[in-house]
Amino acid sequence: MRSKTKTILSAGFMAGSLDIFAAILVYTIILKKTTTVKILQSIASGILKKEAYTGGPEMAVYGLGLHFLIAMIFAWFYFQIYPYIKFFQINPLLSGLTYGIFVWVVMNLIVLPLVFPVLPEKKLDFPLILSILIIIFCIGMPIAFIAKKYYAKWY
Repeated sequence: MRSKTKTILSAGFMAGSLDIFAAILVYTIILKKTTTVKILQSIASGILKKEAYTGGPEMAVYGLGLHFLIAMIFAWFYFQIYPYIKFFQINPLLSGLTYGIFVWVVMNLIVLPLVFPVLPEKKLDFPLILSILIIIFCIGMPIAFIAKKYYAKWY
């Protein structure tokens, strides 16, 4: 039997890996909008501001670490609320969808505006829908299914 901590770390690592892989695949390879290093530096800039872009590739490493920390926090939070929300226990597909939307809202409507007071206005367009889908399928779904499997022993 795996410990809850190991399961949360595993869920956070899985979600963080899928999310960063999807971001790199979509924005660097398919859409050719940026580079992998710039994506990771952008994440690091949440804490290190403009220095993240001038610090070189090591800032990408900081960004990757911050990305995984955020994924771990979202995994931890889901595992904390799971026992109290019956809806999550019934259907991991719907709870993953719901949690993915929650994560997107928290990151894009709360965290990012606090960290970056000047952001472009959001429009309901393909990039916005794509960003929501990435979060749903790469963060919400994996965390929901891993939690369901873990908690199946208890409920």
